[in-house]
Amino acid sequence: MAAVTVGLTLDTGAVLALVGRRATMTKVFDTARHEGLLITVPAVVISEAFRAPNDRFDEVMRGVTVEPLDKLLAKEAGAALAAIGEHVPPPGGVPCALTVDAIVMASAARRGDVVYTSDPDDLSRLREYFVGVRVILRA
Repeated sequence: MAAVTVGLTLDTGAVLALVGRRATMTKVFDTARHEGLLITVPAVVISEAFRAPNDRFDEVMRGVTVEPLDKLLAKEAGAALAAIGEHVPPPGGVPCALTVDAIVMASAARRGDVVYTSDPDDLSRLREYFVGVRVILRA
């Protein structure tokens, strides 16, 4: 029986730490790539992290798998938000900031990944729903 390899899912803070060349996250990233681990960035994270053309951003994105937001992933994130008491915004309202975090956690849960983050508070709330996902403060 082959060993199960856990991959990494990066949230916005982890991506920004890589783009900013923070030593700890860069070491995690380089080690994971060297060991052949799958590093996933949900597409919605790119929307939060990308603000202008940047060679370093493009370099980081070449080293990851970008996961598109499909209907099942979106519904799983929405179910998680409902489970922790975040409600649908009123008509014309803005979705809660936790939406991207819920997508990151749903993405990681899909593969059994570890999530790397710089802000574990919201992700920790979502662990009430995604109980099998480990969240690591490293970025």
